[in-house]
Amino acid sequence: QVQLVESGGGLVQPGGSLRLSCTASGSIFRLISMGWYRQAPGKQRELVTSFPTGGSAYYADSVKGRFTISRDNVKSTVYLQMNSLNPEDTAVYYCNVRWKNSLAYEYDAWGQGTQVTVSS
Repeated sequence: QVQLVESGGGLVQPGGSLRLSCTASGSIFRLISMGWYRQAPGKQRELVTSFPTGGSAYYADSVKGRFTISRDNVKSTVYLQMNSLNPEDTAVYYCNVRWKNSLAYEYDAWGQGTQVTVSS
């Protein structure tokens, strides 16, 4: 089993910054990607950013130039640096890890979610 623990959410004023962290524990045979999703009230969960192993990061258009994803593979941790936050970024942010086991079955794990509120 793979477990993800998130931290770093909170309340920030428009234009401010936050950094989210997500650490994975458990047995991962082959890591495919690490990323972040978010879900605002009344809306569907959407992909914010994803960082595939050996590939380049993907960003949703709404966060390009403001958010940066990074990975520390030694610590099995993924970070999301969020700058120039605006009220439209208010949501619960979920960490996601996708991996394969030794039989090539693919799995997703999700963090518990952390609230990010952008408000003056």
